[in-house]
Amino acid sequence: MEILILGTGCPKCAKLAEETRAAAEELGVAFELRKVTQVAEIMKYGVMMTPALVVDGAVKAVGKVPSRAELKAMLG
Repeated sequence: MEILILGTGCPKCAKLAEETRAAAEELGVAFELRKVTQVAEIMKYGVMMTPALVVDGAVKAVGKVPSRAELKAMLG
């Protein structure tokens, strides 16, 4: 599974990356997590607010840090 964290490096972006990694590890799924910080790259996903979570090419969350339970549901 490919997980992308879209954001310019704000504290919420870091928190989303941390929580998403923890959720994926708890689920025991194989994943690759990358941070996308370039605005032009972020815009390709149609995202206007960060942080955003993209799982296997699909935007799952925008402008917030979902709870770990919500993240597990998005990843599972």
